[in-house]
Amino acid sequence: MRETQMQLTGTPFLILTIVLVPVSIAVALLLWGRVRGPRPFQALSRIAMLLFCQLTAVLTVFVMVNNANLIYGSWDDLLGTGNHVRAVPDLQAQANGGTGGAGAPGNDAQHAKVLQQFKPVGDPKVPNDVQTTDLKGAVSGVDGEVLVWLPPQYDDPAYKDKTFPVVELLPGWPGSSKTWFGTLRVSEQLKPMMQGGQVAPFILVSPRTNLLGDNTDTGCADVPGKVNADAWLSRDVPQMVLDNFRADPSADRWAVAGYSAGGHCAAKLALEHPDRYRAGISLSGYNDPAVEDKSLTAKDPHLREVSNPLNILRSAKTPPKTALYVSGNKGDGLEAGEALKAAAKAPTTVTVQETDGAHSSDVWKPMVPGVFTWLTGVIPVKH
Repeated sequence: MRETQMQLTGTPFLILTIVLVPVSIAVALLLWGRVRGPRPFQALSRIAMLLFCQLTAVLTVFVMVNNANLIYGSWDDLLGTGNHVRAVPDLQAQANGGTGGAGAPGNDAQHAKVLQQFKPVGDPKVPNDVQTTDLKGAVSGVDGEVLVWLPPQYDDPAYKDKTFPVVELLPGWPGSSKTWFGTLRVSEQLKPMMQGGQVAPFILVSPRTNLLGDNTDTGCADVPGKVNADAWLSRDVPQMVLDNFRADPSADRWAVAGYSAGGHCAAKLALEHPDRYRAGISLSGYNDPAVEDKSLTAKDPHLREVSNPLNILRSAKTPPKTALYVSGNKGDGLEAGEALKAAAKAPTTVTVQETDGAHSSDVWKPMVPGVFTWLTGVIPVKH
């Protein structure tokens, strides 16, 4: 089965599951009275027919829900068979040895640009102007796809000498690099606002965050011997963007945003790396990694402590120049935001927005325009 023809989120597979429902019912009706043999065999055969009908119905519902929310973007993600960790370099040893383990993207004058090949995403849920590339992380040892969308001004001759601010977009867990574009419709919502000047012309970048093949959340952290997810997101992906697009290299022009587990990651990365991000946006995120019981960082007491955005903020030698936007319902992110706001000292700022509704894209999608309007106030349009 070629994924290009029958990918998990593609229309052909959806149609197949829909067709199977009436087919399974027709088969059951046709064969129900024709089953021969001992009574136990007849009973088991008819139970099997009923189960097959139920299975096809449940499968169709699952595919529809998955396509609507892009929870799993591929067969490997669904089955837990995709491992995107090629190697796990010891970044701490490299930093201590002076081999560049802690450098920020764009700061190395000796860095040779690595140009990527980009292609359409090829998913009917994702707009055609979103492109994707397969990136081999030179620092992290992680390999994965990265989706990129360029603002309408990017190809305007009037902006040919301009550089653009960048926002990294992180999904929840499990989640797909397609979700921000396909479910939250971020580019479709923001494009007219960018054209009208209400929102800055951000380059939008959505990297893979589901990196391990055992249905484990990385917590967007560097976990020795397991994965360098932090380095993948905060170094390899930004460096790729700087190498291939007219992106502004200044940390003051970069932000990271996420929802749910991705919101936790966004707050963590923004506070941990103020030399790489000016702002972080957490929609229904959390501070304690243990909220996600599949998180690697929740399994180790030290990692759990140092990966908590609240602890990162409290233990900072000097308050970071970081602007955070944290939203959440009561019991679902609001308290985490309030704790961060209470701990923040200038120049750190924390904006907290209380929300209503379930922990779902139905809440986050309509927030996109307001969130990026807020972000434009932090990273304004350059004239």
